[in-house]
Amino acid sequence: MLYRGYLSLVDRLPMPSLRTQRILAFLSILAQGGIAVTGSVVRVTASGLGCPTWPQCFPGSMVPVGVSSSVHTLHQVVEFGNRLLTFVVVLSAAAIVLAVTRARRRREVIAWAWLMPAGTVLQAIIGGITVLAGLLWWTVAIHLLASMLMVWLATILFAKVSEPDDGVVVQVLPQPLRWLTALSGAALAGVLVVGTMVTGAGPHAGDKTAENAVARLDLDITNLVHLHAELLVGYLALLVGLTFAVYSVHAPDAVKLRLKVVLGLVGTQALIGLVQFWTHVPAVLVVMHVAGAGLCTAATAAVWAAGRVRTTRPVPEPVAA
Repeated sequence: MLYRGYLSLVDRLPMPSLRTQRILAFLSILAQGGIAVTGSVVRVTASGLGCPTWPQCFPGSMVPVGVSSSVHTLHQVVEFGNRLLTFVVVLSAAAIVLAVTRARRRREVIAWAWLMPAGTVLQAIIGGITVLAGLLWWTVAIHLLASMLMVWLATILFAKVSEPDDGVVVQVLPQPLRWLTALSGAALAGVLVVGTMVTGAGPHAGDKTAENAVARLDLDITNLVHLHAELLVGYLALLVGLTFAVYSVHAPDAVKLRLKVVLGLVGTQALIGLVQFWTHVPAVLVVMHVAGAGLCTAATAAVWAAGRVRTTRPVPEPVAA
């Protein structure tokens, strides 16, 4: 009964075109990645406890009060601004769900769309735990990793929305290359996990007040940086190998283009990381590095999605050169 009422309400909305659905799906990628970038701004400006409680900003107030002697006004504004952006993420998630439901898309698309609001709620809870735990490094790490997972899921959603509902599923890449693509995604996950550990041991704790004394990861940061870099080299090597293999089987141009994009992004990300290390982790490069992580995640997800597509047109079987 409740579901029927929901469908009845949705039916009163204008019918969204495929272009509109694609735009909304793309906005979901931007929103999920953008909230991670603004979160990094919170961290490097030491505004992580600008709102020291959750879900309220201060006890008894949902908004910054600007009168706390222990919390700088700027920190309150930065942290509260990041919390406000959560509503943008929620709106984008709700919009894509309503659009694909109104368009009566196939169940697979609707299921992927519902992951957006579900993941956003989970992220809000993780964010609350992070604040209440006093910015413990591993809670911050989980918060970022969850954002990268949401970027991956949003990218797959965009691919699913773009495919026809009445098409047939075609595996564009041979199964060994599909496994290699999956392995590159796993390598990326390893790079991201160790990257959060580098952050946990680094200078940007998210808060600098002496009374809070944010606990840091007690490991040698230089060793962590080297491990992070070595995993990135492994990830890049997998992508290079995948690129050679894709060209050898004459895969579609869409797959080749996406691999070129991800290779360029990973190379740029590696350069930012090196400059970041050599210049003692300036705040602006931290933000750029987080943005790069989101872009690399989306690009790798796009490569994975391109290996198996739903289409109404025949796709030639890849053959060895």
